[in-house]
Amino acid sequence: MKPLILKEDILAAFRELGIRQGMTVMTHTSLSSLGYVCGGAQTVIEALLETVTREGTIVMPTQSWKNLDPDVGVHSEISEADWQRLRDHWPAYDKRLTPTQTMGTVAEMFRQWPGTLRSDHPARSVAANGRHARRLTKSHDLQNIFGDGSPIGRLYNLDAYVLLIGVGYDKNTSLHLADARANYPGKHNSLEHSAVYESGKRVWKAYETLYVDGHDFVQIGEAFEQTHTVRKVTLGNATLRLMRQRELVDFAVNWIERFRL
Repeated sequence: MKPLILKEDILAAFRELGIRQGMTVMTHTSLSSLGYVCGGAQTVIEALLETVTREGTIVMPTQSWKNLDPDVGVHSEISEADWQRLRDHWPAYDKRLTPTQTMGTVAEMFRQWPGTLRSDHPARSVAANGRHARRLTKSHDLQNIFGDGSPIGRLYNLDAYVLLIGVGYDKNTSLHLADARANYPGKHNSLEHSAVYESGKRVWKAYETLYVDGHDFVQIGEAFEQTHTVRKVTLGNATLRLMRQRELVDFAVNWIERFRL
């Protein structure tokens, strides 16, 4: 049987972690990892917003990465013979309507939550609710997915925190900022395509951006926890982790430059 998790349990766990009023928190959540949450995703979101209050900001990844070209492997269910038809017909990104893909039920509900704003990137958007929501989601350039000037870079400037709820460092989007900042062998750009609106018309848009590489993020997380403070709490069946994003990114830049081949 799954443990029953109430909102009061979640609020207590957040307090124990040290989440408080006014914080900006980038949150990654696996709802199923917790157990049976009374109220589901709604309860988790309410607890997050109540903890940081209107003075704080909650941020979540709301990526819709299926809006990429089939040649990068995101549409493996169809044959190559159908690739061009998909390119011609995939719906253009609409931040009000386009669903998330594999971001979890909490992120999917959060993007639709009253007051939540979402960035403009057609495949790698983020959503935010609270004091800094507009600052974080504005002007998400096609070519700058995770670097300085992107929403993830702005989180660094705000000295934000990262909260992992039942997920590992492989889901820690902030590590991509380190990926963008570090110099390492094999670092390169890639040509991507997404369906977007331009002048009110749907187009299949080509854009060059840094190749997204996260194969060693779990190793980075393990090394980071050996030398830095990561507050941990057990809630139901899940481990919750809270860390400073700046500390994580700075550590990861150094780690990547030393060890990534």
